[in-house]
Amino acid sequence: MLIVIDETDIRKAQQGDREAFIRLFRQLEPEMYGLSKSILKQDADCADAMQEATLKAFKSIAGLKQPQYFKTWVLRIVINECNQILRNQKRVVMMADVPEPEPEKLSCSDSGDIGSDIREKVSRLDDKLRIVTELFYFHDQSVKQIAQVLDISETAVRTRLHRARSRLMKSYAKSQKGDLNYGSI
Repeated sequence: MLIVIDETDIRKAQQGDREAFIRLFRQLEPEMYGLSKSILKQDADCADAMQEATLKAFKSIAGLKQPQYFKTWVLRIVINECNQILRNQKRVVMMADVPEPEPEKLSCSDSGDIGSDIREKVSRLDDKLRIVTELFYFHDQSVKQIAQVLDISETAVRTRLHRARSRLMKSYAKSQKGDLNYGSI
């Protein structure tokens, strides 16, 4: 679902309009939760990250120079808060330092719910591939926006997306034990 942010609300929020700020964050709340859940896994940690991100955004929204990047800015704050929680838990995830795992053996459920099956497979990717995939496919972020949010190059984003797709296709192909029609994906 593509969320369209009203730039007039952003400008109002920058001028101190609390109602406009609340409207903006109510729109972004599902994406913020989904992103934090993909990084942290625990609901309580997700709530903490979202609360801190909201507070930081509220305090610094007046300094946002480019309102058109509001959503990217907020998601960057959420990622930073998630990483802070991980650091506090002594489980630091540095995007550039996560080793490449072996392709995982995942099985498709026979229930036919391919959407949840894909989400499950994505959730099992290593962090740097999973986060890029989540942002691109489930949060409708462009390669450029993801590069800005994660502070990596656009080439790195494309490479991670390619690796993630490759691993997902291999996983899916193994689970199907037969011919895979690549044209339909």
